Amino acid sequence: MKNMLVTGAAGFIGANFVRYHREQHPEDNIVIVDALTYAGNTHNLDGVLGDQCRLEVADINNTECMIRLLRDHRIDTVVHFAAESHVDRSITGPDAFIEANVLGTHSLLKAARQVWQVEARAVENHRFHHVSTDEVYGTLSMHDPAFTEDTAYAPNSPYSASKASSDFLVRAYHHTYGLQATTSNCSNNYGPYHFPEKLIPLVILNVLDGKNLPIYGDGKNIRDWLHVEDHALGIDLVLQKGRVGETYNIGGCNEWTNIDIVNLICDLIDQRFVNSQSLRQRYPKCPASQSEACQSLITFVSDRAGHDFRYAIDTQKIRSELGYEPKVTFESGIEKTLDWYLENYVWWEAVLDGSYRTEIPSAASKAA
Repeated sequence: MKNMLVTGAAGFIGANFVRYHREQHPEDNIVIVDALTYAGNTHNLDGVLGDQCRLEVADINNTECMIRLLRDHRIDTVVHFAAESHVDRSITGPDAFIEANVLGTHSLLKAARQVWQVEARAVENHRFHHVSTDEVYGTLSMHDPAFTEDTAYAPNSPYSASKASSDFLVRAYHHTYGLQATTSNCSNNYGPYHFPEKLIPLVILNVLDGKNLPIYGDGKNIRDWLHVEDHALGIDLVLQKGRVGETYNIGGCNEWTNIDIVNLICDLIDQRFVNSQSLRQRYPKCPASQSEACQSLITFVSDRAGHDFRYAIDTQKIRSELGYEPKVTFESGIEKTLDWYLENYVWWEAVLDGSYRTEIPSAASKAA
């Protein structure tokens, strides 16, 4: 049985990981730490909080608070998701990314080192797992080989630079102090509870509301898409079988151009509306409600600064060492994701109108 602290788990990927872990390891105790900034949503945790899974509302930059939580709950495993993650926001406001991603990670590392008395090996079996991104590797051309764990770091945005910095801090705490740490670098995630500023949910919700679909540049930028449940599976394998001190890349081996993703979602929405009067009534502004193609909403806008062309992940290491194999095909995953948003309009309507964090669950407390 593990006593696990999961940071940032009121957000998209962290919440899905907690849901996955509760199903796979119901004997474990989980303490979720989240500051509930704009992307933190307590409703992402509906149905999972209870005696063995509690939420502490706190900022990871509060080192003394992290020390107390680690001690009070006898934490032996940290899974660190908490981060500012939207590239556009990092371009207009980089300070928040340095504070959360670099200083926040360092605060958590200091707390873990102190509580686990790392140099003295007081807590022999501990693990600090750091969740990072493929964006730290920079950009690829069309014919470049995919990123491996040995690819040199070359971050191109304030976001990716802040994540690269946090990766190096975790590595340094392992090599300098002996912290039992692992890191995973993932490709673009998609799935339920995805905050609407990101590409796939943004496209879905804009289409349903009849809003334009702004596409950067010519839309030919390429991303590898990973279903969030497969990401959780990969992290679980790293926690169970991953070698301490190692980095593992977790990807979906599923490259799509941005414009092709947008066209696919538009086509799927068109199909859903053909034989559904209820969808037409609920979303009258959607072009499909008027039997028009949703692709009519696509507009091309000026490319963003420093926009990386292509990301692709080589998953050979995690496959060969840990037996990782994605279980969700993109064909089924994207349809499941669309259907989730069509069915869970109460969730995303609350996100869009800003009321999604007004209620703190009874299983939560505010750490000081």
